[in-house]
Amino acid sequence: MGAVSTADRVPGDRAPKQDRSRATRQRLLEAAVACLAEHGWAGSTVSVVAERAGVSRGATQHHFPTREDLFTAAVEYVAEERSTALRALFPEGAAGDRQAVVAALVDLYTGPLFRAALHLWVAASDEEPLRPRVTELEARVGRETHRIAVQLLDADESRPGVRETVQGLLDMARGLGLANLLTDDSARRERVVAQWAALLEEALR
Repeated sequence: MGAVSTADRVPGDRAPKQDRSRATRQRLLEAAVACLAEHGWAGSTVSVVAERAGVSRGATQHHFPTREDLFTAAVEYVAEERSTALRALFPEGAAGDRQAVVAALVDLYTGPLFRAALHLWVAASDEEPLRPRVTELEARVGRETHRIAVQLLDADESRPGVRETVQGLLDMARGLGLANLLTDDSARRERVVAQWAALLEEALR
């Protein structure tokens, strides 16, 4: 029997290695978001994330050479996952249920992702190397969230004031998320969501 050629064996060897690499990267990203949400920027070092993910520091730095690489990628990753989940809530559109859309958008600004992003924003205000990366990331995430909101609300932005109305909704949702960081604000949040849905029905009519 002849020897197996390199061409014959590389594809089969490469696929499991690539799968392991993707899985390692995902564990690191998820661990980074969890650490940032729980410990803030000062307490979230590369070593802490690596330990939480069960990955060596060397392997971590192979995927993310710097701390800034790791945490901006982590927040971007989870933001993309949340956008996908938001779209999945309305696979055939919102069917005119704007209150459900408003509630889902508000939910984007509660929980570990928003807390992690907030720590990253605060760090970026003091860390010069981090600031342009976070600013660019937030701009991209903001544009995508706005685009999803417009689609789900069936908003016609060619009409005067509609774009500002949608952006006002997202700004309001972010404010509710900030309030929720300190206390359980669910009761007031439900009333505000209902009021905003009624306002949107009028504004987007």
